Amino acid sequence: MSEIDDLRFPVGRSPAIERLTTEERARAIDDIAACPARLRSTLAGLDDAQLDTPYRDGGWTVRQVVHHLADSHMNAYIRHKLAVTEELPTIKPYDQDRWAELADVRECDPQVSLALLEGLHERWVRYLRALAPEQFERRFVHPEMKSHPTLDGSVAMYGWHGRHHTAQIDGLRRRLGWQRAGKSQ
Repeated sequence: MSEIDDLRFPVGRSPAIERLTTEERARAIDDIAACPARLRSTLAGLDDAQLDTPYRDGGWTVRQVVHHLADSHMNAYIRHKLAVTEELPTIKPYDQDRWAELADVRECDPQVSLALLEGLHERWVRYLRALAPEQFERRFVHPEMKSHPTLDGSVAMYGWHGRHHTAQIDGLRRRLGWQRAGKSQ
């Protein structure tokens, strides 16, 4: 893997998974549950200049990454509910790069999206943990990908997604020597 790939994908690329075991599913849901707290810890003590620093050359700023997580996970939650309540629903894709350039992403305090993620993930995890195992086999249509992901595959991907973006910010902190709040150098 190249240095750019290491910066872009610090926990590796997203898994392409169709089915999860009961244990794998529980771990993926636990990752979704842990995402807001991990992100809060990772953001602790960052100032506006640091929040507006790209995590890599040509990449999004820390602020954009945080707001992207909220945007993406809101969409995922809706997709997951559609997959269980409708027969093979076609989801609505969105242009994440264009969303990342909007004023609410470029200018808003990331704590707003962090609070949103905390509430969203509380609901999402309760929803996922209440599903029957066979419901994780349900699918939705992703028109851009021309695929029909299972709920299992999507849960695995979003468990990875939160770890992935948090690791991007953690990596930036390490590379630039930004200490966490309350830690000395």
